[in-house]
Amino acid sequence: MHLSLAEAETLVVEALLRNRVSPENARAVAIAIVAAEAAGQSGHGLRRVPAYASQAKAGKTDGFAKPQLTRPYPAVLRIDAGNGYAYPALDLAVAELSIIAREQGIALAAISRSHHAGVMGLTVERFADQGLVALMVANAPASMAPWGGKTPVFGTNPIAFAAPLPDADPIVIDLALSRVARGKVMAARQKGAPIPDDWAFDRDGKPTTDAEEALIGTMIPAGEAKGAALALMVEILSAGLTGANYAFEASSLFDDQGPPPALGQTIIAINPAAMSAADTAKRLALLASEITSDPNVRLPGRRGQTARREALASGISVEDDVIAMIEGL
Repeated sequence: MHLSLAEAETLVVEALLRNRVSPENARAVAIAIVAAEAAGQSGHGLRRVPAYASQAKAGKTDGFAKPQLTRPYPAVLRIDAGNGYAYPALDLAVAELSIIAREQGIALAAISRSHHAGVMGLTVERFADQGLVALMVANAPASMAPWGGKTPVFGTNPIAFAAPLPDADPIVIDLALSRVARGKVMAARQKGAPIPDDWAFDRDGKPTTDAEEALIGTMIPAGEAKGAALALMVEILSAGLTGANYAFEASSLFDDQGPPPALGQTIIAINPAAMSAADTAKRLALLASEITSDPNVRLPGRRGQTARREALASGISVEDDVIAMIEGL
């Protein structure tokens, strides 16, 4: 089925409203999920709606939560997401951190008792659109073992970064520290499709093409031992320092069983004007120009930005089974 972005957002909002979610939270979730779908990130898109809805209906996620903000230091925000969805907390962080980063030169938000952070590139890009540089990390329920192990301790623990460019779309880097995002494995399971054998290990630590076995087993770290070490770093920044659950303490984002995931996210926003007396915009433009002087190279983020523009103009195609799942909630 072909839907405009507005139609897709309405579909999501209506499904969530039927499952104990407030109108404000339903709208925040719908905007983020549809933007992910439009950017070609279906693993974080509409296929997540059944899990989001069932968790709110069961009370695993508080669909009526309102994020609470405190400012213990001039450049630091603490945001308690209240065991609700992450997106209202992220919206609050974007609004408030941008102001503080301009005042202080740098600002940090520590978000706790949160949920699935979605496509984090979309969050950091919102800072870059305001002329700021942003770095974001998040933990996720345990799905990846320390290198050499078989027991999941870390999540896929994504890192996202964005920097503005003059008269151009910003540079946006968004990567999971597993070889692929776990949402891609979840999407393959929903479709009954196999996965490449270098995405995950089964419960015995052997490569698998079975998505169900992959979700029971462990994801393969990007860069092997290096990726696992970076996942540890993200675990500390997003959970160890925020008071959120560690990955191995968090319940699944894919079902309605157990207590709230209570995950964490940390965002750092930087005002480039505070870093150097040089013209930062020109310096970044020079770097971007050098990178793209090779005709075979494109800047990170361009694929998703192009896809979103096309989706805004002409809508998105959504598999019929996904529409049926959402309408049936």
